Amino acid sequence: MRDPATAGYTLNQTMLRIRDPQASIRFYCDVLGFTLLHRLDFAEAKFSLYFLALLRDGETVPEDAAERLRFVFSRETTLELTHNWGTETDPDFAGYHNGNAEPRGFGHLGISVPDVAVACARFETFSVEFVKRPDDGRMKGIAFIKDPDGYWIEILSPNGMTTLLTPGG
Repeated sequence: MRDPATAGYTLNQTMLRIRDPQASIRFYCDVLGFTLLHRLDFAEAKFSLYFLALLRDGETVPEDAAERLRFVFSRETTLELTHNWGTETDPDFAGYHNGNAEPRGFGHLGISVPDVAVACARFETFSVEFVKRPDDGRMKGIAFIKDPDGYWIEILSPNGMTTLLTPGG
């Protein structure tokens, strides 16, 4: 049972560090359907934050700056991309650890789609890099793709997961 003192708590965001904001925003918006909600630049510290989300049908981002920030920081499941200025052009920057190489840590994001096969066929048209295709391995019907920084994204469907994880399913 949830402690009443935590009423109103929301998992608001997951943050990933990115090398090139143009490539990452293009990937998340064009390939996965996210909307860029807001950008915050911190010139003195030389970094930018990009807040993205998968909007629900009919949902719109407020135009008023204060309302937009309230919208960003009150909704569930926002993706925060953090760009430290200069990494996109630094030839010595080796990139960020994706969490799946040793030592393992962060694993992946999960995106639920209506049909994994259809989504993966679409990803092919964008030349998205696959870690696992839906028919590979023991867990059929799920896929893993990589974003421009090598972070893994699991592609799953609610019906597929029900079938995969329900005994006798």
